[in-house]
Amino acid sequence: MITNQDKYLTNLKQTFQSYSPISERSWKLIENTTEFQTLKKGETLLQNGEIAKNLHFIAKGILRAYITDQQGNFYNKNLFFENAFAGSKVSLMLQTPSHFSIEALEDCILINIDYQKYTKLINENDDLKNFYIAHLEKNWIIEKEQREISLVMQNATERYINLLQKHPDMEERVPLLHIASHLGITPTQLSRIRKSLEKDL
Repeated sequence: MITNQDKYLTNLKQTFQSYSPISERSWKLIENTTEFQTLKKGETLLQNGEIAKNLHFIAKGILRAYITDQQGNFYNKNLFFENAFAGSKVSLMLQTPSHFSIEALEDCILINIDYQKYTKLINENDDLKNFYIAHLEKNWIIEKEQREISLVMQNATERYINLLQKHPDMEERVPLLHIASHLGITPTQLSRIRKSLEKDL
């Protein structure tokens, strides 16, 4: 039994509301599609090649989405923190195998939303449709474009500082190996950046 379920559901509701107002009726409909899941640190939530069924809201913990090449090297596509949605959007929408895996970097509590039921509710309720559009615009268009631009226009130090500003406790929670991979640099390069920044303080 997960304690604080009501608190986590309230956080999910507030996250929905932060994008666009939804009615109490619509919230209850969404709530009825959810179920809680726990993951231990190091456990896999979604395997490369698996077809995704749920959208995952992170009530507690951190997930990483990563791609592994043929040589066994991995690249962290994304890091997902509390009160964020995680999942393979393409796999969910097209019902095709995911091209990446999702793993827990900490013990996690997730609220899973059944994607088929979720899309049915979106099609039937205008307030949920407005939420869906606002969420897609922010997370899959604006932030994606900003990240793509930062990879070209900003150096690794600037990207690292921006990441720390968004998640100040990240270094205590995420191994440097995974931070480096997320930034597209080696752990050695990240170590040099951190030493350089410490000198400037």
